[in-house]
Amino acid sequence: MRVINLGPDPSLAYRPEYPLQEGKDKSQFRNFESGDLFERVFNTYKLMHKHQTLDFVKQKHAEWAGCTHSRMTVMESIDRLDQLIDESDPDVDFPNSFHAFQTAEGIRREHPDKDWFQLVGLIHDIGKIMALWGEPQWAVVGDTYPVGCRFQNAIVFRETTFVDNPDDKNSSLNTECGIYETHCGLGNVLMSWGHDEYLYQVMKFNKCPIPEEGLYMIRFHSFYPWHTHGNYMHLCNEKDLKMLPWVKEFNKFDLYTKSTDLPDVEQLKPYYQSLIDKYCPGVLSW
Repeated sequence: MRVINLGPDPSLAYRPEYPLQEGKDKSQFRNFESGDLFERVFNTYKLMHKHQTLDFVKQKHAEWAGCTHSRMTVMESIDRLDQLIDESDPDVDFPNSFHAFQTAEGIRREHPDKDWFQLVGLIHDIGKIMALWGEPQWAVVGDTYPVGCRFQNAIVFRETTFVDNPDDKNSSLNTECGIYETHCGLGNVLMSWGHDEYLYQVMKFNKCPIPEEGLYMIRFHSFYPWHTHGNYMHLCNEKDLKMLPWVKEFNKFDLYTKSTDLPDVEQLKPYYQSLIDKYCPGVLSW
């Protein structure tokens, strides 16, 4: 049995000298109250919170988890994100492919000995390719949260955007645990459908040997109500709590490396191709 690391070295905090958006400090990230992109962001979440029901999520698992939609390499999927701007992100308005390399490079500086962690930084958002295959962005991007139980207060726009979601009025689902058992483990919880769960399923389907810590980062990096606000702890088991410090460590780079100072992607590609060849080689099923 593999021994689970209890978490990253707590001294490895994200250091502020690495580039943020010009003139922007950490407190200004994830501004869901105002800004130039507010209307776009709000409308994306409004549609998500209306349509993402328990039945909808089950349907998406049936459609996507079999990885029958395409075959391509990981680098090809990253290149395709040149075509995608995340409509739920209040911090950036440039193609998602640049964010992939920004995140990976931030991790590489802080964790030069953990190549699997760097790779996760590179690939964590490539599940968003679903949006290029016809899925609306509200079913691909944005923060995730459990369905099948009460929607908790830390969910973005909780008070205003669930009014038309039928699960919010369903007495059998609108309880603290809903269809789940206390401490059942997040692996047994259905999350709102999006790129996190899809990429996790792709990695598992293709038997990519990414450590469990990395798979947790992929699967739950958008679960802000949990890893940032402490909601849904009643659904966590011991394994989830051991993995939480790793997800939190990843979040520092996912969030704070966003910058309008875009990386030279072509210069970086050979190094990251070597990591892809190690952990996600060849042509994958999507």
